[in-house]
Amino acid sequence: MRVSQTAVLPPELASEAEKIGARLARLRIARHISQTEAALRAGFSRNTAYRLEKGDPGLALGQLLRYLDAIAPGKSLQRFLAEDDSAIAALEERERRKRVRPMSKRELDDLNF
Repeated sequence: MRVSQTAVLPPELASEAEKIGARLARLRIARHISQTEAALRAGFSRNTAYRLEKGDPGLALGQLLRYLDAIAPGKSLQRFLAEDDSAIAALEERERRKRVRPMSKRELDDLNF
């Protein structure tokens, strides 16, 4: 009989699992690696990678570590949880919205037709 790990976890721990999964996905995206390629590097299916990134608590810690090593070779779990990756900092910089200057009177008049 299968037991849903999410059902037996307290909500705050389930939320932590989701945050770790989202952080894994963000690291993978920041390093420009597809989910399929990361799964292949880790030696398991894309479905398992998907479940890891969704924060499925039913997966083994070893799978999480293999996936992390596939995305960021040599990075420890401790460093991963500390969020000190330069690729994520670069991704955040790309995502940051740039300030837009207001239009001048002339530009506004040119738009009025």
